[in-house]
Amino acid sequence: MGVDETSFQKRHEKVTIVSDLERSKVLFVADDRKQESLDGFWTSLPRPQLNAIGAVAMDICAPYIQSTLLHVPAADEKIVFDVFHIAQMLNKALDQVRRMESRRLGARGDHTLRGTRYDWLRHPGTVTTEETREFTELRARVHRMARAWEIKETAMAIFDLKSASASTKEFGAWLQWAIRSKREPMKHVARTLRKHWDQIENYFRHRITNALAEAINGQIQLVKRRSRGFRNRDRFREAIYFHCGGLDLYPAGICGFRTIVNTRIGPS
Repeated sequence: MGVDETSFQKRHEKVTIVSDLERSKVLFVADDRKQESLDGFWTSLPRPQLNAIGAVAMDICAPYIQSTLLHVPAADEKIVFDVFHIAQMLNKALDQVRRMESRRLGARGDHTLRGTRYDWLRHPGTVTTEETREFTELRARVHRMARAWEIKETAMAIFDLKSASASTKEFGAWLQWAIRSKREPMKHVARTLRKHWDQIENYFRHRITNALAEAINGQIQLVKRRSRGFRNRDRFREAIYFHCGGLDLYPAGICGFRTIVNTRIGPS
């Protein structure tokens, strides 16, 4: 399953969403982004269901982590920190380095980095040959920024490895490189990843991300826009369950008839 958050009205007003990543539906909605928000879901499950949980994808969020460790058996082996959240952390740190370097170079009259923000954040596999050539020339002119970009790309390449043991070995080498760098934003991310590596490593065993949860989040925000927003949290919660909860809205008699038809002639 996946644990994520979405906004209610303003961006700082959060709602916790628990999703079934296999069946693509919302299981639970709670106010705020606190430990007790997620506690309400875990405590609603009987012990056999808690034992049956295979993996839980989530962002590196202390309240969610503490709640899951408290209630889910063997949670240390089941929590999977979302790869896309880690990519966001690295991209944010990289952009901080770009701004710092832009100010440093700008003080000397060098504006090479001005207007290049998205050049550094793009995935290498999405650019054209000409764009690759231009970006290579850019990296050659700004060595400090280029090194920060290499640190970020090397970190993300670890998640392409096939085994947990190989990833741990490569992460150890990357960690030393990032910590020794003189780029404080990258060092800060490296320390965060080192602290939570056990749960990050679980990705190589379970191979799940919160991508589907993010897609459900997008559906929720679409429901909110079509409804011109919600003033009442209870109505917002009900709308989420209605549109994203995988509800079967057929009357019981029709459901039975549909089952018979599908059994005899197959699904349409």
